[in-house]
Amino acid sequence: MNKTGKVVRWEADRGFGFISGEGVSQDVFFHVRDYRGASAPTVGQGVSYEAIHVGGKGPRAMAVTPLGQGAGVRRPTDGAVRRPAARTEAAPRGVSRRSGPSAARRDPWLMPVLAVALLWAAALFWAGSTGRLPSWVLPAWGALNLWTFAVYWRDKAAAQKGLWRVPEDTLHLWSLLGGWPMARVAQQALRHKSSKLSFQRMYWLTVVLHIGAVASMVFVVARRAL
Repeated sequence: MNKTGKVVRWEADRGFGFISGEGVSQDVFFHVRDYRGASAPTVGQGVSYEAIHVGGKGPRAMAVTPLGQGAGVRRPTDGAVRRPAARTEAAPRGVSRRSGPSAARRDPWLMPVLAVALLWAAALFWAGSTGRLPSWVLPAWGALNLWTFAVYWRDKAAAQKGLWRVPEDTLHLWSLLGGWPMARVAQQALRHKSSKLSFQRMYWLTVVLHIGAVASMVFVVARRAL
């Protein structure tokens, strides 16, 4: 049964929001995948929707359509909701907008981060082979980076399905412990947290703190060995 209400909350960077429905005491959750508008939702916007109940998580809205629009309007993609003002020319038939040189330039910091990560791996290998760090540090660092990518992937999947998210502090913790290279790869490959400025500032801080802490440790051990 179709109901009407208005959008009372919209988290553009996370891709979900809530609707205050008529005759419903609890706000109704909806995800960007279930939104049928031609542009991003806005707070106060009137919508129609179909309400369902999933387990004990409360009501969820499906087929959310702005009032005055037909149900056949194509919903925006996740990227379109996060960047509603961006308009591009139509791509030629058979060519994806996400392919080509422009897609490769989306993150100018990816290649520098990977280059620094390669140098950092060489430094860890040298420190381990000369006894300045335990020999297990480099393999552990590699495993930590794989785990960091997996955590980002889980959080992205949870965001798309409207499930419980991984706290941002946890993502930053794995980056601080040494997973910063694969954190950057995950941000680019999964298009996750790459446009949130506050998250990016904290990410760069974790990179600096990690490299500084390990470099200081190596320096102290080297001085004691003299």
